[in-house]
Amino acid sequence: MKRHWYSRETVAFAVILVCLCATSFGQSPPAAQPTEARQQPSNDNPIVLDRVIAIVNGDVLLESDVREEMRIAVLQPIAVPAGQNTEVNAAHRLIRRALILQQMTLQRQIDYRVSDDEVKKSLAELRTQIPICRQIHCSTEQGWKDFLKANGISEQEAEDRWHQRLEILKFINARFGTGIRISRQDIQKYYEASVVPAFEKLKETPPTLQSVSPRIQEILLQQQVNSFLRDWLQSLREQGSVQILDPAYGQSSGSDEDEGG
Repeated sequence: MKRHWYSRETVAFAVILVCLCATSFGQSPPAAQPTEARQQPSNDNPIVLDRVIAIVNGDVLLESDVREEMRIAVLQPIAVPAGQNTEVNAAHRLIRRALILQQMTLQRQIDYRVSDDEVKKSLAELRTQIPICRQIHCSTEQGWKDFLKANGISEQEAEDRWHQRLEILKFINARFGTGIRISRQDIQKYYEASVVPAFEKLKETPPTLQSVSPRIQEILLQQQVNSFLRDWLQSLREQGSVQILDPAYGQSSGSDEDEGG
């Protein structure tokens, strides 16, 4: 199982984990230089291997994590627009995800577990819904493998990411979604306004309303709880400690303005 976030203790053991990967790929930065991990070649010119850009309640966010988040954003039913899949937006998606994952660990009274069968079923649906993926017939095993290979994503990585995503959604829905109802009219309106145009732009036949209704309901539910979630995350930031070490990624306090989703 691949992990992206790790504690100060992990840094002390000098292991850097890539976002969504369980395989260590480098050494953690020395305590005296927390913002960079460097390798000293024979010509004495240091080469930056990775950089710590933020610390979220002790969990370290690396620049490589941001690049990984940008790359794997292709695994979305409605793709993140290229103009919005920026390093800053990806970093803030990771910060929010770290805060949520930490709360999921603390609030164990909420059952957010999902089974492997649920993950496989959801991924099978996803393979028919990613617009660009349909062009290479991702509904077939070979088409799916080709799509993942073209984007540098392993099958295990896709399953791990989707498993985590489903758990986060289940937790958020349990935490904020009680009492919210999404009507059939709302689902149909979103389908006609967002899903159909996305496929028509690619000159592809859109999936049926019935096949994507569960995913649209999920999206609309997320939109409904978004204001609650934003306030909650802001409260977590104020209560805890989110240190953004690289000014290019924003400030250590204040709101997360992120259009990346």
